[in-house]
Amino acid sequence: MSTATVVGAGPNGLAAAITLARAGVDVTVLEAAGTVGGGIRSFEGIVPGLIHDHCAAMHPMAVGSPFLRSLDLARHGLRWRSADIDCVQPLDDGTGGVLRRSVAETAVGLGADGALWRGLFARTVENIDKVGPAILSPLLRVPKHPILLARFGAAAPLPASLLARAFRTPQARALWGGIAAHTFRPLHQPMTSAIGLGLLSAGHAYGWQVAEGGSGAIATALAAELTELGGDIETGARVTSLGDLPGSDLVLFDLDPAQVAGIVGDRLPNRVRRAFERFRRGPGAFKVDFAVQGGVPWSNDDARRSSTVHLGGEYAETAGSEREIAAGRMPERPFVLVGQQYLADPTRSAGDVHPVWSYAHVPNGYTGDATEAIIAQIERFAPGFRERIVGTAVCSTTEMSRYNANFVGGDINTGSKDPLQLVFGPRITLQPYDLGVPGMYICSAATPPGPAAHGMCGYHAATRALAGLRRAEGRRQTGGWRASART
Repeated sequence: MSTATVVGAGPNGLAAAITLARAGVDVTVLEAAGTVGGGIRSFEGIVPGLIHDHCAAMHPMAVGSPFLRSLDLARHGLRWRSADIDCVQPLDDGTGGVLRRSVAETAVGLGADGALWRGLFARTVENIDKVGPAILSPLLRVPKHPILLARFGAAAPLPASLLARAFRTPQARALWGGIAAHTFRPLHQPMTSAIGLGLLSAGHAYGWQVAEGGSGAIATALAAELTELGGDIETGARVTSLGDLPGSDLVLFDLDPAQVAGIVGDRLPNRVRRAFERFRRGPGAFKVDFAVQGGVPWSNDDARRSSTVHLGGEYAETAGSEREIAAGRMPERPFVLVGQQYLADPTRSAGDVHPVWSYAHVPNGYTGDATEAIIAQIERFAPGFRERIVGTAVCSTTEMSRYNANFVGGDINTGSKDPLQLVFGPRITLQPYDLGVPGMYICSAATPPGPAAHGMCGYHAATRALAGLRRAEGRRQTGGWRASART
């Protein structure tokens, strides 16, 4: 039986391990932390019984993931839940851009911009089963449905600012800007529309759903699936060199490129090592979890029913704050994301005290305290919020990188998603998962299709590894050289 070691038990590491195990490979996962999950872990804290997500919270890309949908994770207790409204970006006048599950309902709410919204998303969402797998694959592949994908892809290379100018109402521009800001890049730069279009298409198709009991339930279900397939998981197993690995035919790393370069060392070809060492980081996230008595008193009624609230005011303010953090400057009013997962999943609350998840976009490695800036942004759109705070849990950019070593400087996207890294991953190549070392691959969110709990980076890397294993086995049977990652 062939063997494999997967380093890192985030969603991509677990997805890679499951893909290999389903193919009959004997898999061991080594995880440095005490629990599996990487960016999809949860914790109980601040108030007994209150459940908070450490990082990833809303999961439109995960619910629609072809890999996750190929598994029956409900057998392992995973339940998806959604709120009445998916996302709101409130404005100072009490109105806001409102994202509803339905393209048609969202379009109606956007008034004069409804026709443009339908034009951007209706056909893609209608054909999501054909278009979705291509969106969650490396971009430099020949798609099965090129005409359908072209409708989506035509706008993806554009700066988000160009699409923003096409909207006529401040509500639609604000809604679009807040969702495009998930790219963590200045919105006037090329391809900043890509992630926003992907999130919106998946959200309209599947909803911005949350995992019942916390995002950690996704990791628990994946781990149970792997164990059922015969895979082993070892937690508290930190890997710093090849000497820490057991002998395996395959090794897959759910790690950021710099960590991979440090572990593999001189075995990496020079071109790969140089690329990994030059890997560009994105801005950081400064996170604050709140315990809030009675919930957040939003001025906008729709925000009181939404699982996600984006705080950046009108489009120009969101765009300006993203420019500032990219330049290494902390804006006075940072873009803030607020999660109210308890509206979809009441099991996370403790009576009338509710968990409110938030983070601000900040410069990479920001050493200041953004807590007050986050509270001020929430208070701006929800007067009286401060008086309802029962307790807080703060995670700075430094603590974020301790929580997950892939999040260097608070970079929860595992690298800047500028055009080159979004398309190619850590280096310019048509095979983004290959390390140039026989039997070794990278499968983290640094590779296409990038961040989220979809597991598709791990799935694609494992599929590539299995193809390499078959080629090596063929050479062995014919007396040729056999690929091996044995250490």
